[in-house]
Amino acid sequence: MGWVLRILIVEDEIRLAENIARSFRESGGYAVDVARDGEDGFFMAESNPYDAILLDLMLPRMDGTQVLKKIRASSRHTPVLVLTARDEKESIVSLLNCGADDYLTKPFDLGELLARVKALIRRDKGHASPVLTVGDLQIDTVERTVRRNQKTVVLTAMEYRVLEYLAYRPRAVVSKTELLEHLYDYNWEKFSNVIEVYISGLRRKLNKASSEALIHTYRGQGYVLQQ
Repeated sequence: MGWVLRILIVEDEIRLAENIARSFRESGGYAVDVARDGEDGFFMAESNPYDAILLDLMLPRMDGTQVLKKIRASSRHTPVLVLTARDEKESIVSLLNCGADDYLTKPFDLGELLARVKALIRRDKGHASPVLTVGDLQIDTVERTVRRNQKTVVLTAMEYRVLEYLAYRPRAVVSKTELLEHLYDYNWEKFSNVIEVYISGLRRKLNKASSEALIHTYRGQGYVLQQ
């Protein structure tokens, strides 16, 4: 999965949070929001449709374990990866019992963090394999490559993110607002007219490899990827 996806980082160490956010934006193409304390983190987790949450344990105003418990108590099943300085078995078992999906102990490698979060999102979407398949379309979310009818399709970064997001929800109607929320951060409103441009470019490129339509427009509702 590559990340037409949106993640939340709840981390009070400003430099670390910025480094993680930069890594996800540049290497994975994610939209990233950052919260600097537990209360803010919980509020944002409740208010937005994140694909994954990175949660530090030692936070001001509300610690990470409390945030995790409140997220799970609200019946949100967003994958949560905990960042912790603690490595004792008892602490890790406790975290997993509270609803964490995975953890990394500090200091950690940013490449490993990226890979672990990708795996969590794939699993959450029901895709254990990094390759998404819809009809004759194949998307390798690790290599970020697209093939249709055995032919390579070259996409821009944003076209790829739109297509990948649709591919995680095959046959589901995905609204323009939902796409925008996952492609951009809080400022997405100013980009509200770009989705049609990306969809048009995707259709043109995908139809060169096969004449059968893959992206369908449901007027007033959104877009569906199916063959």
